Amino acid sequence: MDERAVDGNPGTQADRPGAERGAPDRGGRPAGGGFEAWASRAVGALPQVVRRVPFTGSVVAVLVVVGLVSRTVWRPLWREPWFAEVAYGAPALREGKLWTFVVGWFFTLTPAQFAGGVLLFAVLVGACELRLGTRRAALVAVLGQFGGIVGASLLVWALSATPWTWAQHVAQARDVGFTTGALAVVAVTSATLRSPWRLRVRAALWFYATVAFLFEGTLTDVSHGLAVLVGMVVGQRLWGVEPGYAPRTRRETRILAFGGLVVLVLTELVVLLFPNHGPFGETSGDAAPLLDVLVDLVLVGFVANQLRCGKRWAWWVAVVLGVLNVLGAAVALALILLDELPGGAPVALGSGVLWVGELALLLFDRGSFRVPLRRRLPGGVAADELNLSRARGLLTEVGGSTMSWMTVWPENRFYFTSDGRGYVGYQRHAGVAIALADPVVPAGTAAEAVREFAAMSEHGGLVPCLFSVTDEVARAARAEGWQTVQIAEDTVVDLPDLAFKGRKWQDVRTALNHAARDGLEFRLVRLAEQPFAVLAQVRAISEQWVGDKGLPEMGFTLGGVDEALDPQVWVGLAVDGTGSVHGVTSWLPVFGPGGVVRGWTLDVMRRRTDGFRPVMEFMIASACLELRDRGALFVSLSGAPLARGGAADLDGVDRVLDKLGGAMEPLYGFRSLHAFKAKFSPRYEPVHLAYRDEADLPRIGLALVRAYLPDTSTRQLLAASFSRS
Repeated sequence: MDERAVDGNPGTQADRPGAERGAPDRGGRPAGGGFEAWASRAVGALPQVVRRVPFTGSVVAVLVVVGLVSRTVWRPLWREPWFAEVAYGAPALREGKLWTFVVGWFFTLTPAQFAGGVLLFAVLVGACELRLGTRRAALVAVLGQFGGIVGASLLVWALSATPWTWAQHVAQARDVGFTTGALAVVAVTSATLRSPWRLRVRAALWFYATVAFLFEGTLTDVSHGLAVLVGMVVGQRLWGVEPGYAPRTRRETRILAFGGLVVLVLTELVVLLFPNHGPFGETSGDAAPLLDVLVDLVLVGFVANQLRCGKRWAWWVAVVLGVLNVLGAAVALALILLDELPGGAPVALGSGVLWVGELALLLFDRGSFRVPLRRRLPGGVAADELNLSRARGLLTEVGGSTMSWMTVWPENRFYFTSDGRGYVGYQRHAGVAIALADPVVPAGTAAEAVREFAAMSEHGGLVPCLFSVTDEVARAARAEGWQTVQIAEDTVVDLPDLAFKGRKWQDVRTALNHAARDGLEFRLVRLAEQPFAVLAQVRAISEQWVGDKGLPEMGFTLGGVDEALDPQVWVGLAVDGTGSVHGVTSWLPVFGPGGVVRGWTLDVMRRRTDGFRPVMEFMIASACLELRDRGALFVSLSGAPLARGGAADLDGVDRVLDKLGGAMEPLYGFRSLHAFKAKFSPRYEPVHLAYRDEADLPRIGLALVRAYLPDTSTRQLLAASFSRS
């Protein structure tokens, strides 16, 4: 937030006539913008902050007082002769000093740990207390701290009876601190967060706990690992706002895989620079030479970046690396068990354990890494840069339907017609070639394009179908012996004579008036040209919207932020006076012959949950007016899959699709979305599915599910349906 003046008046302090730097304002507070003014505001706000987080404030106060009285603020605690009387661990259990498992919470081993521990406790637990509430945060912190340190002490004490040297060493160690309880609170609170922050917090916690245990392995690390593990499970069960622990979107999966790979190679660098004694032995001198590690860092970093982009070849490289590292860890474990400890074995074993998690993510979520290789594929060509450029050129030249721009999204393939004047954009799923939207071909040649596409599919052993085609192409398909069924309705708003007058536009006028009253501004921009702060808000809104669903984000005809970054796409933003984005829409171009943009199609439509309530009505209406002024003839609000208006009697395939649409309604609200678009008084144009034989419909249905939800299992679909019913 931009604070223009301490007293709330516009302009900075220096802008006010006669003002002197540091002079008090009308409230008696320092008016300058220097450190004194900032410190004064911070001290003044401190009592209010403490009142909101009384548990955190109380613990921090006790830590500070104990640190000052015991002199551990400037003197290491382990040097004190009474250290063993306050430090917990397996020795305290053996000696019967059970009070240390409570008293030891409020001490720190070194002055550096005192400063860092107090600060981290105040920030982490304070933020969690605001979200969980004081009672819950206090209960979790106390139980997590006590359970973590007692459990860790008992565990290492029991393991010390084995030949494991590490366990015997840690069983002699004593420790102090409240960090275990703090991490338990963070782990539990992560369950109350929505995507993508839930996964990010959990990944950071788990990476920290795992790496610290594998390569350092102190008593603190053991208690931290127990607290994080139990905290995540308990938090998810009691207060989880989203089901499961896995990534919910393709982008989350890619970022998690990217982060995991980077952490793996950085861990190797940290072990080299800071050797230690871990559970598997001494890491001193085990790591590879620094130059080798730096080369690995560059190479693996490149692969990790391509994983972040969802590249298939990077997935294969990462899987091969993972398998090799896991095999190396198995060999290292065998050598350690045989009491032979060659150089590098402890590091190889620790890295192998980390690679198991990375490999599991890559294998189980392999559908997130489907961006194709740059090579020719059977049954068409992949959407590499050359073919994408060719397809876009043809689309600009001959024009297309309201959905044709979706055919040039990267995950599609192209079949270019034999005369080279057009193409069919399609995807392959479950043995089906799903052509998306109308063939992009010159007028009057749709039937020939359909015939060629069917022949290409047969040659590749695929079942062809045409999805989301207009009446014209549906007629051409029927002329070729295909069958068609209406699956949706495109909602089109004509712009030349658009005026929001009359009773039917009441909701739209109300949204526009309220937005003006609240200072909300509409901007039509190229998203890729926006500042990082705006782009970050757009991504956060989009991922929060996806996180509210019972299933991962859909693809195929439903784009996201990545598609909105295309420089040919307009993006509508609703921005308030503070720069906060309340909603985002994206508009895809609809080309006519000769490169003329006839209209625009609505794709992304997402809002901030706590923002301006009628923001969608405001953004769509504002976009219609601005695009009309720029010469557009119409806008398409798109058709919701498996949703249509009217009360006509249905039979056969239509009835099955109607029931499927009803079943999907609790999950994605297609029919509710269709009803919302009726506020803009559109005209309706049928959208069809074309197929050759009823026997193909089961496979086509499965292929469409895979196209829209490539990473979702049948179990997830059923679980989401029951949970929303």
